[in-house]
Amino acid sequence: MLNLLKNLFGSGDNTELSQAIKDRAFLVDVRTPGEFASGSVKGAVNIPLNQLQAQLAKFKNKKQIIVFCRSGGRSTQAKALLNQNGFTNVMNGGTWQNVQRAKDQI
Repeated sequence: MLNLLKNLFGSGDNTELSQAIKDRAFLVDVRTPGEFASGSVKGAVNIPLNQLQAQLAKFKNKKQIIVFCRSGGRSTQAKALLNQNGFTNVMNGGTWQNVQRAKDQI
């Protein structure tokens, strides 16, 4: 529950997230294509949550993966789905604005 609240409202400390971005993490926006088109983090790819299962091959051989969305809810689900499929290197960035703030700290 605490992690969900942090994702929804931001934890204030994005040090770990910023470091992962600096280390060239695979940035994945799991919102719809329309939401993605309205603004996202530069360099992020759009793989909507409902298409994630079918696109697992895109995550192979990635050192670090950061998933994010509008409020943190879908990214929580995306992280769980990736974990269930053997990806242990996944961070939930929460909102796309939170990931953008972390990127701006670099």
